[in-house]
Amino acid sequence: MPNPSAFPSHTSGPRVAVLAYDGLCTFEFGVACEVFGLPRPEAGPGWYRYAVCAAEPGPLRAAGGLTVAVEGGLDVLDEADLVVVPGWRAIDAAVPPDLVRALMAAHARGARLMSLCSGLAVLAATGLLDGRRATTHWRYADAIATRHPAIALDPGVLYIDEGRILTAAGSAAGIDLCLHVVRGDFGLERANAVARRLVVPPHREGGQAQFIEAPVLRDHEAARLGPAIDAMRAGLHEDRPLAAMARLAGMSLRTFQRRFAAATGLPPGEWIIAERLRRAREMLERPGAVSLAQVAEASGFRSPAALRHHFRTRLGTSPAAYRRSFAGRS
Repeated sequence: MPNPSAFPSHTSGPRVAVLAYDGLCTFEFGVACEVFGLPRPEAGPGWYRYAVCAAEPGPLRAAGGLTVAVEGGLDVLDEADLVVVPGWRAIDAAVPPDLVRALMAAHARGARLMSLCSGLAVLAATGLLDGRRATTHWRYADAIATRHPAIALDPGVLYIDEGRILTAAGSAAGIDLCLHVVRGDFGLERANAVARRLVVPPHREGGQAQFIEAPVLRDHEAARLGPAIDAMRAGLHEDRPLAAMARLAGMSLRTFQRRFAAATGLPPGEWIIAERLRRAREMLERPGAVSLAQVAEASGFRSPAALRHHFRTRLGTSPAAYRRSFAGRS
């Protein structure tokens, strides 16, 4: 029977069960606890109910020299609305059959399943991801693809939402996915409030590709690129030809583009757009009566129409909605 004391009664929102196991990955576990498990009286009585679920008998060893004692077992999943699987103890470690059965039963009952980082190995073992898109840390992508070729693995994104199965890439991408879940459950403003308490952006641009290991630039190459990158950042409101930036770096245009992408993870044109969006967001977050036309001009987009286009394309929102969320005005 379900453990009647597993989930607290002081809130009435979705019940979130986070798995613990021997060899627990404490960062991802902490992310889930921080987002779903901390008291948030400002969110009202409908906030999440949080419990920890031991995937195997304890005491359980955790990364960092910790030992974890967990009262609830797999029966906690009988009540869960969302099950979070932190990074698994090893990408090639076997997943206990009783854990696989419990996850499949929870999913069949209607619960959402979510993996963080290498926790994908656990969800993959259930077969529920076959034919679905999923992601994991780029270091583990080949191993997962080899063992589970039926999964449509995309290691280039930060997270994937397949409805009732959600997967995150590297460890910090777990924060992105958890905030995405909060946005869906409680709205943009509540997710932004959680993000502010975490001191992280409520939405990160780009994907995992910018973090994949790249050759470290030799000292003289970094020194040559640095002034060009500084000039590009200082002149976001200007149209600076890439050929001029390449000359400033003392490189051919082709070499400059290749080295720039290796250093930043983005082609020069994409990097400029990302930096212009960053400046526009900073201006929109400040209190004051700065018009969208002024924001567009200062950030290099020239027109409010171009500013709106890039906000919608890259951030999935509008400048006005962003300003309402962060500065409290339209």
